[in-house]
Amino acid sequence: MQRPPQEDFSLKETKPHLGGGKVAGRWGLVTGDKLTSTYDLVEQMQYLYVRVVKAKELPGKDLTGSLDPYVEVRLGNYRGTTRHFEKKSNPEWSQVFAFSKDRIQASILEVNVKDKDVVKDDFVSRVMFDLNEIPKRVPPDSPLAPQWYRLEDRNGNKVRGELMLAVWMGTQADEAFPESWHSDSATVNGADALASIRSKVYLSPKLWYLRVNVIEAQDLIPGDRSRFPEVHVKAILGNQALRTRVSMSKTSNPMWNEDLMFVAAEPFEEPLILSVEDRVAPNKDEVLGRCAIPLQYIDRRLDHKPINSKWYNLEKHIIVEGEKKKEIKFSSRIHMRLYLEGGYHVLDESTHYSSDLRPTAKQLWKSSIGVLELGILNATGLSPMKTKDGRATTDAYCVAKYGQKWIRTRTIIDSFAPKWNEQYTWEVFDPYTVITIGVFDNCHLHGGDKPGGARDTRIGKVRIRLSTLETDRVYTHSYPLLVLHPTGVKKMGEIHLAVRFTCSSLMNMMHMYSQPLLPKMHYIYPLTVTQLDSLRHQATQIVSMRLGRAEPPLRKEIVEYMLDVGSHMWSMRRSKANVFRIMGVFGGLIAIGKWFDQICNWKNPITTVLIHILFLILVLYPELILPTIFLYLFLIGVWYYRWRPRHPPHMDTHLSCADNAHPDELDEEFDTFPTSRPPDIVRMRYDRLRSIAGRIQTVVGDMATQGERLQSLLSWRDPRATALFVIFCLIAAIALYVTPFQVVALVAGFYVLRHPRFRHKLPSAPLNFFRRLPARTDCML
Repeated sequence: MQRPPQEDFSLKETKPHLGGGKVAGRWGLVTGDKLTSTYDLVEQMQYLYVRVVKAKELPGKDLTGSLDPYVEVRLGNYRGTTRHFEKKSNPEWSQVFAFSKDRIQASILEVNVKDKDVVKDDFVSRVMFDLNEIPKRVPPDSPLAPQWYRLEDRNGNKVRGELMLAVWMGTQADEAFPESWHSDSATVNGADALASIRSKVYLSPKLWYLRVNVIEAQDLIPGDRSRFPEVHVKAILGNQALRTRVSMSKTSNPMWNEDLMFVAAEPFEEPLILSVEDRVAPNKDEVLGRCAIPLQYIDRRLDHKPINSKWYNLEKHIIVEGEKKKEIKFSSRIHMRLYLEGGYHVLDESTHYSSDLRPTAKQLWKSSIGVLELGILNATGLSPMKTKDGRATTDAYCVAKYGQKWIRTRTIIDSFAPKWNEQYTWEVFDPYTVITIGVFDNCHLHGGDKPGGARDTRIGKVRIRLSTLETDRVYTHSYPLLVLHPTGVKKMGEIHLAVRFTCSSLMNMMHMYSQPLLPKMHYIYPLTVTQLDSLRHQATQIVSMRLGRAEPPLRKEIVEYMLDVGSHMWSMRRSKANVFRIMGVFGGLIAIGKWFDQICNWKNPITTVLIHILFLILVLYPELILPTIFLYLFLIGVWYYRWRPRHPPHMDTHLSCADNAHPDELDEEFDTFPTSRPPDIVRMRYDRLRSIAGRIQTVVGDMATQGERLQSLLSWRDPRATALFVIFCLIAAIALYVTPFQVVALVAGFYVLRHPRFRHKLPSAPLNFFRRLPARTDCML
């Protein structure tokens, strides 16, 4: 496969006019007059707003004297209408219309009151405005108060009735902007379709881990008393179902002492249902008793302190004359310890691209360290995504996810170069987090919500890690939107973003580098890899379901794409990319070996002589070895500062092996799981091979990540982390210079060999610092 030119996939720095005349300079500073608008990361867009509130004393038009009124707001070729009322002379609409100033081709605004009719709507009266006389409003000014206007006929004569309106010129920062009817979307009809194109903010449900510690059961009554019961406990929460092992005690009082873990979301809608079952035959279980426990009444644990266990009575359903009745067996009960874990962070994203690392319980949250601002400016060169009325078109919108807050921009209808110019803000609690921005094509504007309707199509996404951003700098770049298809990697267009990370306390942020990445419960009582994979799958399903129930819904395909569902699946391409990453890490060591070989072979006599002199000094004065190493690292770090990265990292097609993947490898990557390749035996072996290889791929990727973190110590990829390490190297060089080497060796040796009583379960500050260093996973496609 021929590799596409690399420049097509490159990141481009731009200098847009922001905030109404401001220009983002080379160093990310915004120059120009400061406006009162908070929308300083996007280009200001001017809109004519018309708020139609209500009318009174409208005259009748039909033979019966009744009126079915609605309002038509007309500006040139654009026409927006309110809903109509049946036989009402004092209607209330409270609707807002927005007309883009760039598309205004008229000087007069007409607001017509009309009578809804079966054949032809009748004109009732109107109000007209000269656009030159319309006032301007800039937030945070208060909204313009609507006022009553006398209505007139087509000849300009006053008629009966008045209309309450407010008309003003504003920007997208106006409070009325999100709920307005936009002239850009004049071709969209229907309330549901109009709702699906407006900008919205969504919140992920609050997720908890539910731990069910099944201890024992008492006085069970099996149906067949001539055999030893094989009893297990089955627990169901929503779509999640888990079961314990079969108890080894062959009595009516079985014991398990086994933990089952679930994901639960507030508000708690479904109870936890537990059933004690006896395996009476293969694939046949007899229910000995069950109980339903509402989650609202379950204890919540914030730390590792034990929770008291409780006994729960078991109920048994019996059939009496064809009807199911409930029989409570007070003699049969189950002993359990149930609690909601508030000290864990419930993982619903890929661990490499987490946007939130806080525990569930709000009492354990630390204060925020800053604010992230994102300006979604525009997109260019978008690919046609569908065909409508015989021509190719794209109706694009953006979704951004950071922490629990999701945002969705408005949909720009029928445009390959949409301009959104919307700005959003998030609180930041940890710099080692990633914001994800995805671009999608809206396929639900014309009946797509019907059963079997179309799915919104992905156009591409961008990830930005906050730790790679300098504080208080505005980054304005054009990001390529890359999507991998069975035919290879394809550029779907470019999206133009403005990003700023503002730090409220530099000391608090520097302190974060010494803190554990996850809440301490993950280290005191760690969950297994299998548990985390299963729980993450359940968490993504819950988030997808809850956001899909919003109005308008944030659909399943959008949520799963943003959360990287399925990224753990086996891929030959990703495995090759991870191997090449490891080779790149060890390439530095190989280069040092080649350089040392050149020293030994006297390729450069002057350098070799200097190395001999340095070697003699270090042998005669061994206390200079460590200070020299740290001083050398300090000098390298300062030297590399000149070549520190100027741009945020972005998806690298060459690093991902996406630009030269073999067609057969892509066919394997896009194959279904389980595979659709016959015959059945090959399918089983193929699936097993992919599952095992997926784990190997993860291990190889983790090895590459650790090596890349070592490289990032001095690369200034994370400017704050490198600054801390460089300063530490300087201090260590000075301290080791004045401290005898024997003392240093004794202290280091005794510290490594210290008694377990003096060890802490939480990771040390250097280890936490190392885990926060950025790797090249951010650039993986």
